[in-house]
Amino acid sequence: MEKIRARLNIGSKAEPVKLRKRKSQLYSKEDTCPLDNGVLGVSVFTVAFRLINCFLVQTSFVPDEYWQSLEVAHLMVFDYGYLTWEWTAGIRGFSYPLFFGAIYKILHFFTYDAVQLLVWLPRVVQALLAALADIKLYCLIQSLEHSDVAKWTYLCQLSSWFTWYCCTRTLTNTMETTLTTLALYYYPLPGSKTHNSTKYLILVALAVIVRPTALIVWLPLLVYHFWQEDNKLKLITHHCLPIGCLAHKEFRFIYPVLPFCMVFCGIALVNLRTWRRPAACALLVSNLVPALYTGLLHQRGTLDVMGHLQTLCDDSDPSTPPLPEVLFLMPCHSTPFYSHIHCPMKMRFLECPPDLTGDKSYVDEAERFFADPHHWLRTSFPYKSMLPTHLVFFDVLEKEISAFLDGSRFMRSTEIFHTHVPEGRVGKSILVYQRH
Repeated sequence: MEKIRARLNIGSKAEPVKLRKRKSQLYSKEDTCPLDNGVLGVSVFTVAFRLINCFLVQTSFVPDEYWQSLEVAHLMVFDYGYLTWEWTAGIRGFSYPLFFGAIYKILHFFTYDAVQLLVWLPRVVQALLAALADIKLYCLIQSLEHSDVAKWTYLCQLSSWFTWYCCTRTLTNTMETTLTTLALYYYPLPGSKTHNSTKYLILVALAVIVRPTALIVWLPLLVYHFWQEDNKLKLITHHCLPIGCLAHKEFRFIYPVLPFCMVFCGIALVNLRTWRRPAACALLVSNLVPALYTGLLHQRGTLDVMGHLQTLCDDSDPSTPPLPEVLFLMPCHSTPFYSHIHCPMKMRFLECPPDLTGDKSYVDEAERFFADPHHWLRTSFPYKSMLPTHLVFFDVLEKEISAFLDGSRFMRSTEIFHTHVPEGRVGKSILVYQRH
């Protein structure tokens, strides 16, 4: 840590080194992380690890991992789908969905657009990008510190359960984290041999395009690079880094700084000396349990139910009746949509767009439903012929709408586990009711 601090001139008022006037290995075009000295082995292991990571994460996290990426891409390529209010109001950019749209277009061109490939291939690509970021983080620390710090930082990075949970998801935060780590590798840190201004500026620009909040992390470093004045760096750091001041807070918003924190964890393990291995074992065990639990069990029902509904789309048998109609009586955006069905059957969910007109009496559809579910159902479907063929909802709602279910001849066809910790409108299980 002292080496890093010394190279960054932290706490010193001395004139910073003017990197642009030096002729040293800092500007060498030679690969500073060649595939030798164990880096090849690290690379192969990292790719294999992240691919296993990808397939062992079978749960949902937040709606954005589908509704701000895969759902938009599906509509772009296959001409049916759904755009949420952010897109129709024009406040979202299409750069990130275009990345997955290109993948979908290639699959569609070669007629390999099976639903499983549409679901998993984007995540596999995201996993490979996450592996590349892991490798570059290892190489960066190896160039700044000795190999022990690089190895233990690498161990901490791969041991992090939250990184395991997020790094293969199709979230803008995930791509921002990957691009930020890659950009840091090429950032001209004093003492580093990885300098490449063009590459790191391109990566920073991509990170900001994908998610503008990336500028919160990069603005101080960009100022430091171009102006090299400590007082400006401190001023902007103090004013730009407090993400906690934002009104809307989620842990994933600070995910891009997590790889940086792994450096401090790696240095701490190196300094433990005799207690290093017991501490590393404790780190592995303590992260393994939440990684497997959150990846395999917690909140998996909203994905499993889409797999179940996708089987209803099999119209290869001429005796199969018309495609079903599905109504999701759940908090809005609880499940993915057409990207996980890939079938033009009619689906509807309770919508919750904000009011953009200033109407203080406005109440969105989801709130109106949960205020009086039975009344909403009776008024929305006054005639039996208007009813959908399937209803999907959390088990906490079953008792409240049981009279409507019985009167409309709906019968439970499937129960799917979702979580051990139900909360509010989200239940332990998801129920699928079919009308007879």
